[in-house]
Amino acid sequence: MLKGRATAQGTAAYAGRFATLPGNYRETIGVAISSIGLGTYLGEPDAATDAAYAGAIRAALAGGINLLDTAVNYRFQRSERVIGATLAELAASGAIRREEIVVATKGGYITFDGAFPPDPRAWFEEHFIRPGIVGADDLVEGSHCLTPRWLEAMIAMSRANLGLETIDIYYLHNPEAQLAAVGRDEFNRRIRAAFELLEAKVADRQIGVYGAATWNGFRVAPNDRGYLSLLELTRLAEEVGGQNHRFRMIQLPYNLAMADAFTARNQRLPDGAMGNTLAAADALGIAVCASASLLQGQLTRGLPPLLNDAFDGFDSDAQRALQFVRSTPGVSVALAGMSSPAHVADNLGVARRPLAPFDRLMRLFKRAG
Repeated sequence: MLKGRATAQGTAAYAGRFATLPGNYRETIGVAISSIGLGTYLGEPDAATDAAYAGAIRAALAGGINLLDTAVNYRFQRSERVIGATLAELAASGAIRREEIVVATKGGYITFDGAFPPDPRAWFEEHFIRPGIVGADDLVEGSHCLTPRWLEAMIAMSRANLGLETIDIYYLHNPEAQLAAVGRDEFNRRIRAAFELLEAKVADRQIGVYGAATWNGFRVAPNDRGYLSLLELTRLAEEVGGQNHRFRMIQLPYNLAMADAFTARNQRLPDGAMGNTLAAADALGIAVCASASLLQGQLTRGLPPLLNDAFDGFDSDAQRALQFVRSTPGVSVALAGMSSPAHVADNLGVARRPLAPFDRLMRLFKRAG
């Protein structure tokens, strides 16, 4: 198990080795994180995909990308395991140091062990029900759980898979899924209990900071059943951890087709006004990681010609789409799935370019409207 976690000094030293990547590193949660992160969501749960991700991770860390994002349920734990094995290999060879690399994972969804079992119900009962990790009333929609007992088991599982003493960023995975089954008061009680567990894990140095990785929660209107208020979540964290709480990062989709984090004024700000999610996060001292930057590959080709004007000098629509995300003020990291060194090389072509000026982004929004 690799000791320690990402540090300000370690990540600054890493960034210093990549002088050809202007504007690629931002001070985020107290460390320097690359503006592009490697995601591990897609792919079959097989050895070939494991090998492909391992090659991409090696290329990313060698090329200037120092954030790796995963979840315990991605490819039935295999995405975490390939990250862990590759980090161990690179650390043993001296190619990287633990304190240079930022690793994020998530817990909330039920996961199997490397493959889909022949009898999922029997497998789940054997591994989670009988040991008392999950109770009969703990699951939502048959697949989602946020009880402290479940999260403790998932953090232990993720640390073992990743081979890390400390997970740098730990997200509650789509917590809004709970709102489909419980009322708002019960939801807040569950989130508060989860935050208490996560603050304890920070104190034990099992995680560095925590947050919420969402799909709809921060994008929908306040009257939507699945709506998440960033201000309310922060206040719950303050109740548990005081002003020095470690609820410090969120993840949500943001891309050319889903720009709600910037365009929707759906979040209450500390001063009582309404603003977008990026503004709310900035006001509350919370970093933002943009997921689905390329919308699972749907934004890699066939984009409108106006993108060529807004982001000239790039080689592909995929690069233009990624430049849009990482250049938006308030976005700390733009995640992109990368399962081959070729994907990494293409994305590093974006990192070698300066960020797009704000006025150019604004012209894009106006022309799109």
